[in-house]
Amino acid sequence: MKAKKIVAAGMVLCMSMLLLCACGKQQTAASDKVHAGVIYYNQSDTFLGELIACFKEELHHFESDDFKTTVTLRDAGGSQRTQNDQVKELIDAGCNVLCVNLVDRADPSEIIDLARDSDVPIIFFNREPVAEDLMQWDGLYYVGADAKQSGVMQGELAVDAILAENSQIDRNKDGKIQYVVLEGEPGHQDAIIRTENAVETLKNNGIELEKLSYGIANWNRAQAQNRMLLLISQYQNKIELVLANNDDMALGAIDAYKKLNYTESALPVFFGIDGTDVGLKAVLDSEMAGTVYNDKEGQAEAMAELAVALVTGEGMDKINFEKDKYVYLPYSKVTVENAGDYIREEKK
Repeated sequence: MKAKKIVAAGMVLCMSMLLLCACGKQQTAASDKVHAGVIYYNQSDTFLGELIACFKEELHHFESDDFKTTVTLRDAGGSQRTQNDQVKELIDAGCNVLCVNLVDRADPSEIIDLARDSDVPIIFFNREPVAEDLMQWDGLYYVGADAKQSGVMQGELAVDAILAENSQIDRNKDGKIQYVVLEGEPGHQDAIIRTENAVETLKNNGIELEKLSYGIANWNRAQAQNRMLLLISQYQNKIELVLANNDDMALGAIDAYKKLNYTESALPVFFGIDGTDVGLKAVLDSEMAGTVYNDKEGQAEAMAELAVALVTGEGMDKINFEKDKYVYLPYSKVTVENAGDYIREEKK
């Protein structure tokens, strides 16, 4: 009987050792590969496409013979329900870190619950969740930029253009600038902040403004063209300034004027935000008076570094966090004089 107990105890000990070894192997396997699941709100967003391309490049730089990286992309098509399902799918497929560009920044609870239950950290990017949601779990982070800064800078660019010597922006010489705004989604935090701060900056610098109207164009170039066509039909030559929440909408506004064959002297001035490749080219070609550069390279690098650190457990101390969870990259102002500096070498 005593011998049987000894044998049984030995078997339990062996089983325990085997389980410990197995767990150790699983941990090692998990930390020698980053399988990033990237889920974004809509593939039609030009800036997001460029940011994600940069992220894939940056993550690839971490590869070696002993360390591999994989990126799996999913487009939510503007549906939060779809995005929730995609998060579950990617977790089930073995992703060990998620990069999520929320459809609805105020509704991340299901995504957070899914990730927390599977212990898969999330890097939210570009669309900042509500602060209270980011505090739900210590595996949640955000990489992006300060929307207020982009609005202020857009306003400053417009101020400089209006006050420039020989400025012809005030075409009717009434001492006021008649303007319209092309906004992103209704109620979207960044859209509201960008618009408010651009307008306030103009006013704070002594520019007298008259708001003619605004159009919601959902960050989309084609929608912006349609909205602008309606605004032109209503206000004709009265529009002197177009403030757009992103480059695609500024370009859509320009498309509308081109479609109507307006002469250059009858055009308003256009300002965007993001510094996309097409936006930068429009600035270089003097079609757009300026844009505000959203540092996609810096954000992509921060996302890649954070993804690797979260999976390997190494390097978190090297990341410049604000409030332990946020990484913000600064915007910068772009005009025809410096636009060429922002175009990546391989695109020149």
